[in-house]
This record gives sequence, C-alpha cells and structure tokens, in this order.
Amino acid sequence: MSPRLALAATAAAAALVAALAAGAAPALADPVSGAQAQAVQGQPPQAQTPAAKPAKTKAVKASPAEREAADRLEPLQRAAFWMREVDVDPKDAEAGVKLSRVLRQLGRTDEATADAQRVLVLHPNDVEAMLELARDHIQASQPFYALEPLKQAEAAAPKDWRPLSLIGVAYDQLGRTDDARAAWRQALALSPDNPGVLSNLAMSLAAGGEAAKAETLLRRAAQSPQAGVVTRQDLALVLGLQGKTDEAEKLIRDDVPPPQADADLAWFAAAAPKAEPHTWGSLETPAGGK
Repeated sequence: MSPRLALAATAAAAALVAALAAGAAPALADPVSGAQAQAVQGQPPQAQTPAAKPAKTKAVKASPAEREAADRLEPLQRAAFWMREVDVDPKDAEAGVKLSRVLRQLGRTDEATADAQRVLVLHPNDVEAMLELARDHIQASQPFYALEPLKQAEAAAPKDWRPLSLIGVAYDQLGRTDDARAAWRQALALSPDNPGVLSNLAMSLAAGGEAAKAETLLRRAAQSPQAGVVTRQDLALVLGLQGKTDEAEKLIRDDVPPPQADADLAWFAAAAPKAEPHTWGSLETPAGGK
C-alpha cells in the first residue's frame, strides 16, 4: 500500500474508533461505491448487473358493466372504446361487431365493412356479424351484396325478425317492391307490432299510392312504446299527403325545430309528390328489439 493510502486508512480508522467511543454513529456523507472500493483495494471493478425494467402491465378487457356504459357514449368516444377492445383481443366477436356498427354510424362504411368481415373470418356463424355486414352494404348502396349474409343469418336464426326486415330493405333498394313487402310481412309474423318494420312496409305502400293503408300501419306503429321520431314523422308525412294537415302539423311541431317544421308544412301546402320509401330506421335495432 502506498504511504498516502496507508495514511488515509489510518486516519479513517482513528476517526471511527473515536466516534464509537463517544457513542455516536459514524457519518457516511460520501459513501464509496463498490467499484471505487475495489479500485482502492487494488482489485479490478466488476461489472454491475443493470436494474431490472418494470414489467409492462398487460391490457385487459373491459368488464361487462364498462361495455354496457360504453354503448351510451357519443359515437367518437364509442369508436375509441371498441377499437381498444379489439386491440386487446382481436378475436373478440362482440368488440368487432360493435366497432363495425359505430364506424358505420360515423359514415366510415369501408372500415365498418372490413371489421364485420374480419369477425366472420374468425367466427363464420356469428349472426350479429352477418347483420352488421349487411347493414354496411345497404348503407353503401350495395344492397345486392347484403342479401347473401342476410340469408345466412335467416337460416341460422329462423325465429329472428331482423334478417327478414333487412332483406326487405335490400329488396326495396333493388326495386323489387313485391319481394320487399313479402319479407316485411314475414318479419311482422315474428314481431307483430314492430314499429320499424311497420314503418318500412307503410312507406312502401305510400310510395305506391296506397296512403290510406300506410296510415293504418303507421298509426299502429306509433302506438308502440318503442316508436321513435322517425315513425311519428313518417305518419305526419302520410297524413300531410292526404290533406290532414292539422294532425300532421301537431306531430311535426312536437318533434322537430320550428324552422324545419315550417319547411315541412310548406312542402305539404305546395302539393308535394308521393312519398319515397323510408328505410333508414330499420338498419338499427329498435329499443327492446333483439
């Protein structure tokens, strides 16, 4: 040991003995690292093991309660939620179907179609995915391509009215009016007072000049607790076309802002042409539906 190191060691030992004799704990204000100590003792420093990195937290699926709450979010928030769920588990059929649905509602039809198709690749017998794929094609004005998944859904779930209702919508877009009405009547046999199906059939009849029959069906639909604004406005339209403007005006003003109500009533007053079929409402499952 060199004289300088020997002197430093002797001084440190003396200080330590004095501190212990006085009953005080030795001060270690500037501790020497292990590598430095080895260097002082003439030994080569040893490589230190790097500290282990904290493990990443594995993402987990949302709980059933969280998923139920997500369905009440605004569309953009809902889309973000279901995208995350698909990222966590790409094989999750419910998440894929819900993502397809909200993307379609946001107008991102191509992405919605791709998500529904991806679910069907993994789950070929998933009826919900078949229905979403059909809705995506219908919204994209490609009703012909909606028919195959809808017929598969009908075969897989023969007691479910929804495939038949959507088959009616697809046929209606294709101009196959008789086939559309037959499909809607089959759907009504399974779900007799379904407001969405009644509305679609009624508006098809109104477009064909049968406003009185359409009014009867729409009054029946409007009485359902599941009926919404679309059904009531369809009834108002059919009433207005028949000159029953007082009742039509009440329905319109109850549901739409004044400027739009005034425009609708002016349209009636100008002897508007026959109604066009309204089928958008049936793309979504009415409240209380399957």
